[in-house]
Amino acid sequence: MDFLRAASLDDALATKAQRPDIAPIAGGTDLMVAINFDHIRPSGLLDLTSVPELADWSESGGVIRIGAGVPYARIISELGEHLPGLAMASRTVASPQIRNRGTVGGNLATASPSGDAHPALLACAAEVELASVRGTRRLPVAEFFTGVKRSAAEPDELITAVHLARATGPQQFAKVGTRNAMVISVCAFSVALHPDRAEVGTGLGSAAPTPRRAVEAEEFLAGELTSRGMWTDPRPLPETVVTRFGELVAAAAAPIDDVRGTASYRRHALGVLARRTVGWTWDEYSTGRQTCA
Repeated sequence: MDFLRAASLDDALATKAQRPDIAPIAGGTDLMVAINFDHIRPSGLLDLTSVPELADWSESGGVIRIGAGVPYARIISELGEHLPGLAMASRTVASPQIRNRGTVGGNLATASPSGDAHPALLACAAEVELASVRGTRRLPVAEFFTGVKRSAAEPDELITAVHLARATGPQQFAKVGTRNAMVISVCAFSVALHPDRAEVGTGLGSAAPTPRRAVEAEEFLAGELTSRGMWTDPRPLPETVVTRFGELVAAAAAPIDDVRGTASYRRHALGVLARRTVGWTWDEYSTGRQTCA
């Protein structure tokens, strides 16, 4: 197996164009596990850790661009206020050592249904930036996942960044695991309130062949908040609304039975997570509005 090191993004893209079967590596927290268990055997590894264009984040016009090589630890420490949902998800990733090495770019590249960052990215309507020698494009994260550990990235493309709007309302992330840390989620859920456009975002993990949104649940809750005038005059969420939101989230899932949990348990747990997190986000939103008033 060859090991190549890119010194710049142009260098990395040229190498990927010449050898599309080579596997890019940054943190390596997913890739090396797959190689060690002989699940994959790439012809070579392309080290991206020295590529400066991937190693930082920036903000322009209220949209934050996170380079694919920015580790979870920096998202937690530097972006927690701006992207609370993604920061919450990042805190649940494995151990401090893994959070210091692992990246959202790598999580996307693996495209696992259980990727911890994915629900928060979906709830925030993130876009994935893909680059090759042919140019750069941005793809909504909801369109990025095409199957179990498969994505819309072309063989010669690298994930270079993810773009998310700065939060304009509360966000939450929660997951169920067989223990409190160092665990692949049994299921995960994220919700984000977007009061600037009177919308609600959701993301489900470990609940279908790909991470996905609960679109009907989003539309239902946003419609209820709008029709009741609660975006501008927040009041306690009716229990019937909370219950229905949880039911619609559970219905959006298409889980399987496996060693970590049954399909029926995953659906039940998603409903519970949805009810809890929407309650937390709405309480935070209501309190914030009252404080501003």
